[in-house]
Amino acid sequence: MSAISLEHAIRERRSVRGFLPERVPQEVLRSVFELARWSPSGTNIQPWQVYVASGSVRDALQAEFINRAQNKVRPTPDYTDRGRLGEVWRERRRACARVLYKAMHIEWEDKSGRAGAAFRNFELFDAPHVAFLCMDEVFGTSSAADVGMYAQTLMLSMTAHGLASCAQGTMAHHPDLVRETFNIPLQTKVLFGISFGYEDSSVPANQARTERATLDESVMFLG
Repeated sequence: MSAISLEHAIRERRSVRGFLPERVPQEVLRSVFELARWSPSGTNIQPWQVYVASGSVRDALQAEFINRAQNKVRPTPDYTDRGRLGEVWRERRRACARVLYKAMHIEWEDKSGRAGAAFRNFELFDAPHVAFLCMDEVFGTSSAADVGMYAQTLMLSMTAHGLASCAQGTMAHHPDLVRETFNIPLQTKVLFGISFGYEDSSVPANQARTERATLDESVMFLG
C-alpha cells in the first residue's frame, strides 16, 4: 500500500470512468477489503455484505447488463428514491454532467452522445472488477448510512492502494442478476455497485474534475 496521507487520499479519490484491463492481484484485493472492514457502523452491527466479481464472472455480468440495457429491460431496483431533486441539488447534478461532457467533448444538445456516455455504466467502464454493496432487508435507513460509510472507507482504501473506482447506482438496476450470480438469498438487497481497477489515464472522461459546495453552504457552526 502506498504511504499517502488521509487528506491526499480524500482529495484524490474521484469517480473514474475508464480502466485498464489489468486485473488487481488477489493479495492486493484482500488488503484493500481488509482495511475497509474497519469502517464504523452504529453499535458495530456491520450490516454490509459485499460481493466482488472478477474474471469470467465479471465478464458474464457485464454482458448481461449490456444486453438488458440494449433491450430496454425495465430496471427493478430493491430501493427507489423519492422523486425529483430540489433546485440546489439539481443544479449540482447538472454542473457535474457539464464537466463530464466537456471532458468527453460532448455538446449538451447531443442527446445520442450523452446516451452513449450513460451506457458506459453498463460496460462497467471496462473495469476488471465490480463490487456489489448489499444489506439484509431487516435493516432500515440508518444501516444504509452505515453501508455508505463503508463504501467511502472502501474507496479511500482503493485510492491508498493505487486503485481507481466509480460508485454506480446503475449496478442496482437488476438485483435479480446479482443474486443469481452469487447465489445469495432474496432477503439480501442490492444498494449499489463500485467498479474498480487501475485507471486508464488516456480516457477523456477521466480528465473531468468536479468542485464541491463551499463549507458555509453545508456546515453551520454555533457556540
